[in-house]
Amino acid sequence: MSKSSLVVLSGLILALGFGLVFAQAPAPHKKAASAAKSATPSTPAIVWRGDHSTARVFADLVKPYEASKQGKITMQPFSTVSGLDAVNAGTADVAGSARPAMLDRAEEKSINFYPVAWDALVPITSAKNPVNNITLKQLHDLYLGRLTDWKDLDGAPAEINLYGVAGPLDGIEYSTRLLLFHDGDQAVSVPRLYVNTEKLEEGIAIDPHSIGMSTLSGVAGNPAVKMLSVEGVGATSTSIADGSYPLYSALYLAARDDNKNHDAVEKFVRYTESDGAKTILRKHNLVPYADAPGLLGQQDARMAFVDAHVHPTAMAASGTPVSAPNATAQALQRVAPTSELTAEAKDRAVRANAEKAAAKPQDSGAH
Repeated sequence: MSKSSLVVLSGLILALGFGLVFAQAPAPHKKAASAAKSATPSTPAIVWRGDHSTARVFADLVKPYEASKQGKITMQPFSTVSGLDAVNAGTADVAGSARPAMLDRAEEKSINFYPVAWDALVPITSAKNPVNNITLKQLHDLYLGRLTDWKDLDGAPAEINLYGVAGPLDGIEYSTRLLLFHDGDQAVSVPRLYVNTEKLEEGIAIDPHSIGMSTLSGVAGNPAVKMLSVEGVGATSTSIADGSYPLYSALYLAARDDNKNHDAVEKFVRYTESDGAKTILRKHNLVPYADAPGLLGQQDARMAFVDAHVHPTAMAASGTPVSAPNATAQALQRVAPTSELTAEAKDRAVRANAEKAAAKPQDSGAH
């Protein structure tokens, strides 16, 4: 073999060797990207399930949360109970609820409720209905079937078509009954039932003789329905924050501590307290929970006000009803179980019950 041939052959061998080396070694930027990816584990996707009334709010919170790469959330709007039961069973990570925990329901005993914002429970009717106000007594009696004609609500004579949500323990229905009856599962007379609040609102919009309950966040800006004032006070973010509107209520996220994605859920709960999230809540006419800390301390006065208007005769005969301290203690236990306000409310309820028992005439045993 000639010298020139040896040179060419050596060059080919060297070129082939270098090619194999470069082919086996990953590009430097790919190696760095791979290392960074393995060093920063992604937040697991979580499943949100709950009622349609809270879904409208939380869906708007989820969009910027995902857009900012903080996490991924799958929304599954259906009903309050389905969300809470799914969280209890572990098939959903977090629930949205327009009501607090039902303390004696087994499926909710292991679930923590995190208040996110204050909303208003609002009676709504068609925009064509001339009635503008309803009293707490009228609303109470309406639910019990004692009022059946619009003339009883200072309207034109016509049968009242009362609408409600069919699902058991619906957030809006439960919270309304909790305030009016001190029992969220109170049996009521509601002949027209809808699968969720959105469908209820659609039905009410086309029925001039309708009435039902929704939320300020759900219907504000909807020209097809009219929100009735309650005891002459309209629902606004201002009347919620100062407690002058009597039917204010909280929206919650609910989750279990032992959920496999607990850290991801906790991250989303913290996000709802951020300035960006608060801006979104206010756009829905909600009051961010931390913006109205005084509302918890007004529960005794609020419940006494509701009771005095729902049961004016009993109030006049016996003074402040015992049910107010009891209801306040129960409400605070649901919302803030470890708060000093809760402990004080429980103490007031115990004293009120003891005073009531002492005031009763003793049974002499004679029959």
